[in-house]
Amino acid sequence: MNLVNFKHDTDADGILTLVWDMPGKPMNVLDQSLMNELDAIVDHVIADAAIKGVVLTSGKDAFCAGADLTMMEGAGKEFAAAVKARGQEAAMKEFMAQAGAGSRVFRRIETCGKPWAAAINGVALGGGFEITLACHYRVIADNAKAQVGLPEVKVGLFPGAGGTQRIPRLMATPDALQFLFKGESWKPAKAKQMNLVHEVAPEGEIVARAKAWIKGGGKAVAPWDEKNFKMPSGKIFSPIGMMVWPPANAIYRKETYDNYPAVKAILKCVYEGLQLPIDQALTVETRYFAQIMRSKEAAAMIRSLFLSMGELNKGARRPKSEPKTTLKKIGVIGAGFMGAGIAYVTAMAGAEVVLVDRDQAAADKGKAHSDALISARVAKGRATAEQKEALLARITPTADYGDLKGCDLVVEAVFEDRGVKAETTKKAQAVLGADIVFASNTSTLPITSLATEAQKPENFIGIHFFSPVDKMMLVEIIMGERTGDKALATALDFVRLIKKTPIVVNDTRGFFANRCVGRYVAEGHLMLMEGVPPAMIENVARMAGMPVGPLSLNDEVAIDLSWKIVQATKKDLGEQAVDPAQEKLIKTMVVDHERFGRKNGKGFYDYPQGGKKKLWPGLSTLAGKALDPDTIDVEELKQRFLVVQAVEAARTMAEGVVTDPREADVGSILGFGFAPFTGGAISYIDFMGTKAFVELCDRLTAKYGDRFVPPALLRDMAKTGETFYAKFAPKKAA
Repeated sequence: MNLVNFKHDTDADGILTLVWDMPGKPMNVLDQSLMNELDAIVDHVIADAAIKGVVLTSGKDAFCAGADLTMMEGAGKEFAAAVKARGQEAAMKEFMAQAGAGSRVFRRIETCGKPWAAAINGVALGGGFEITLACHYRVIADNAKAQVGLPEVKVGLFPGAGGTQRIPRLMATPDALQFLFKGESWKPAKAKQMNLVHEVAPEGEIVARAKAWIKGGGKAVAPWDEKNFKMPSGKIFSPIGMMVWPPANAIYRKETYDNYPAVKAILKCVYEGLQLPIDQALTVETRYFAQIMRSKEAAAMIRSLFLSMGELNKGARRPKSEPKTTLKKIGVIGAGFMGAGIAYVTAMAGAEVVLVDRDQAAADKGKAHSDALISARVAKGRATAEQKEALLARITPTADYGDLKGCDLVVEAVFEDRGVKAETTKKAQAVLGADIVFASNTSTLPITSLATEAQKPENFIGIHFFSPVDKMMLVEIIMGERTGDKALATALDFVRLIKKTPIVVNDTRGFFANRCVGRYVAEGHLMLMEGVPPAMIENVARMAGMPVGPLSLNDEVAIDLSWKIVQATKKDLGEQAVDPAQEKLIKTMVVDHERFGRKNGKGFYDYPQGGKKKLWPGLSTLAGKALDPDTIDVEELKQRFLVVQAVEAARTMAEGVVTDPREADVGSILGFGFAPFTGGAISYIDFMGTKAFVELCDRLTAKYGDRFVPPALLRDMAKTGETFYAKFAPKKAA
């Protein structure tokens, strides 16, 4: 066989070993060339009587990362073009054939009459795991990198090459649905426990174990092709089945609010497929897969959560003229909650950290935060005692700025006070000189003004982390008016080192994320003052796709902080910059009732010790009126929550704060949880259509006020139907 993607060898026992090793790619992926070769391999295996069985393994560190999603990104557009060129029926047949290509090849492997065994040496995800499910035997390596999973749902798709049919035929239906709904990845032991693999073995033995199974008489028949096969959870229409499906539907509704078509398709595929023979079930799956591939949700999520995020992580915004920096030693000034978190993720990335605070006790306390975090990982089996010891050894707590000597970058995370930050900058540069790149972790103070205290403002930049640092994946890199390419490149290299996703924004009040999420919280405040029931506000926000309600979110960030921001906004921008209804609400909460949020156990919610939080009963009296919930338009409430954030994102692009729509979309999802199914705040506008979005803004403006007024840029775009992704064509990664 003349193969490009596989190395192959047939041993004396007639076992063909296929080593999957795609040239020029860091990981194996499923694409059309791969499918063509697999099809040809199956033909060869069937035709060659000397071949007794096949072992499929990988020549790379991972087994397979899944399908090449770049092929699927434009599926909807390609289908529309085919309809226009060849008609609906012909286009649909072509699209169905394309959508089912992988499933057909995998079924040929399963039914070719000769045993196939998969030797899984590392990560096997998505279609890469589905191909192993079509093999008759699966051996997985007992190592830290090995895991199996079907994460397609996280980018708006679902397993369309047999996953929704083989998984529920291998394990109990409730477990299968949870696995498919969540897109989880499981380590070898869990995969074996749940019947997804047959054997766990040392990495160096997996191919030999797979061969041994074939030589030992391994059957070339999948369990579901056996005459007497029984479903793990019995038939759909049975007493057991009726205990599964009503709760499954309820869980789907509760978790998705019907916003994710792919999750609904999984539910339908499993429900319908388990009532059919496997071949018909696979056809059902293909039909749903073709439908989901053409959905706007899949297009938006693939673009933002896979392609755009990947490009940003690889340095799409890094200045090409700057040489790559080597960051071995990082200074972190301020050992409070944020600084301690920055120190932890930096040490986790393998860099040395000098953690500076006002005295040794404060610095030691900051290091103790890292000790607590890594100890928790050790307790859960996610890290070893040796790794913990090595990580803590990389963090040097100190009160002496002189210990910063030799640092390649300094990140300041002291109190949000201009004077304190200025003093910190001067002390650090007195030790390190003017050429060190100095970064300020700030969420409120303009970088341009902070940079005036630096010896070289061009080497001063903002790096805004989100709390908690170890969990939040987004980092805003803020460019001051004089920030240079060296500082930007260094900051991006640092963010890449600690495995976070960066967006680059220009200096402005609130930067990008806080501007947008502030509008979300404020909309919840205003709804409350209109008389909308508090529980309805919180529930509808989640129905719209937000991770938590605005009142709950405000409790987390602190209502007294909101009060300080309101006062600062009035001082800087004037009385008209703050809605009086919102100001009245926050003043009542903070000044009159001393309800500061979760931190003092009293906010929009009450936080009883040892009990669940509950909405504060006093909220119902604050507005002085209460609307009948049956008279409230739920869809309009949902629109208000999303539109008020999206129009603010559009303003940041109109003002040049954000210059790349990818960053607005990725930043809005990772930074404040903007409804992921939309693809982000800018994709929400683009997929709705700028004309329709502006019309919606105008309706909401007429009813609720100027906060919904779209910027002039958006009105101009609406006249021609132009999109942000067309107007601001993203720069390609270097």
